[in-house]
Amino acid sequence: MRAFFTVLSFLLSALPALAQLKTIQVTPHAWAFVGPLGQRSPGNLGNNATFGLVVTPQGAVLMDPGGTRLGAARLHSMIKAITDQPVKYVIDTGGQDHRWLGNGYWKEQGATIIASADAVEDQKSRVREQLEALDRTVGEFGTEGTVPVYADITFEDRYELSLGDITLHIRHIGPAHTPGDSFVWFPDESVVFAGDIVYVQRILAVQSYSSSAGWLQAFDAIAALEPEHVVPGHGAPTDILTAASDTRDYLANLRERIKEYMDGGGDIFGSVSVDQSGFSYLENFEQLARRNAQTVFEQMEWE
Repeated sequence: MRAFFTVLSFLLSALPALAQLKTIQVTPHAWAFVGPLGQRSPGNLGNNATFGLVVTPQGAVLMDPGGTRLGAARLHSMIKAITDQPVKYVIDTGGQDHRWLGNGYWKEQGATIIASADAVEDQKSRVREQLEALDRTVGEFGTEGTVPVYADITFEDRYELSLGDITLHIRHIGPAHTPGDSFVWFPDESVVFAGDIVYVQRILAVQSYSSSAGWLQAFDAIAALEPEHVVPGHGAPTDILTAASDTRDYLANLRERIKEYMDGGGDIFGSVSVDQSGFSYLENFEQLARRNAQTVFEQMEWE
């Protein structure tokens, strides 16, 4: 434990750019902490994502804990610059490392962790590979003290969290980027914290554990709320039209192109050539577009 706090003190006193997070106030009670659009690195401590915060007079609610213990501690330092209220609840919006592997830090601060049952199952199934990947990308120094801690409260498809006069509606529609993805609806200020259901500014990643069809359904459930503000899982806070352009339109186009290609007798090897050029403006396009095409081809073979 002493070693952890030695590392923590060093990192938190290092260059301000270390965390690579930007604080943005979205509404009077809602904030976003926007991480870099690139990959995990020692500099970002696994926090290459966007995190959300709602502050009430009775305490704060954090959407996603950070990708490592040190990443969670860095988030905490940024929260303290906003409010003296303690973080009472942490909502894990999915199964990716930055959606849950910082849980242990917040548990020690007295927070209650909430996640969908499907998210917890996904976390448990991939924890070993996630920790090994973090050791490679963030480094053992950056992952110091990171251990798996799972949710105190789980739910199947919905959970209502009330804190003072504010109620947050947590919804798990089905698999999207990960099997247990959820979004958090804050109706009082028309904000949705979308987790990995929404990517903006950078191309989304369709993985073997993703569901491109389910992802569209989850997005449509968010759009049906007609939110004024969308805090995405990656990228800066935005509106629903931009979220649709960068996420839904991309997925719909990819699935349509893959269907046309499959109907023409194409195989998985050539699927990388389907036209995605309309989305080349998204960061990481060159690294992920072809891989996404092959993954969606594999999924659609079984639909």
